[in-house]
Amino acid sequence: LGVSLNEAAELLDGVLDEIASGLKNHGLVKLTGFGNFVARTKNTRVGRNPKTNKEAIISARKSIAFNASNILKQKVNK
Repeated sequence: LGVSLNEAAELLDGVLDEIASGLKNHGLVKLTGFGNFVARTKNTRVGRNPKTNKEAIISARKSIAFNASNILKQKVNK
């Protein structure tokens, strides 16, 4: 593409920062032809340590889900 490795790394970091900012502020980032990133809220819940079988409280948090667009799915399945 005619850019150095450092320039490409800076560009990618910028894109990832914008995606993170969009998820934090709006909860949704749509990239046409690629897919959607969605921030989902998980409630506090009771979990279990599989080794000790001891219960523990898992705090509320946000997780990120990605849904691929049909265009991306078609390209992968060609």
